[in-house]
Amino acid sequence: MINKILTVISTIMLFIPWTILVLRTQAWALESPVAELMISCYAAFMIFSGIFTVISYVKAKVQNNLMKLCLVVNILYAIGGAAFIGMMILPKII
Repeated sequence: MINKILTVISTIMLFIPWTILVLRTQAWALESPVAELMISCYAAFMIFSGIFTVISYVKAKVQNNLMKLCLVVNILYAIGGAAFIGMMILPKII
């Protein structure tokens, strides 16, 4: 039962980052403080979803085919989220 719950959570986490496309169509979402905060929150969620899926796959041993797909995609999301945060922080440091 816990395997199915973890798989469903990881699967839902695949689609949440795409909701930024809908939000970014609004004018208020393109202004500077809101845009930076929104991208930061989405990047943090993407990193969290990657870590959650890896922990579910390795520690909880949820290793079905859907979970393997979620693992690959969420790891790519986590790498992208880390890159987004890096691109926002690096210019402020240099």
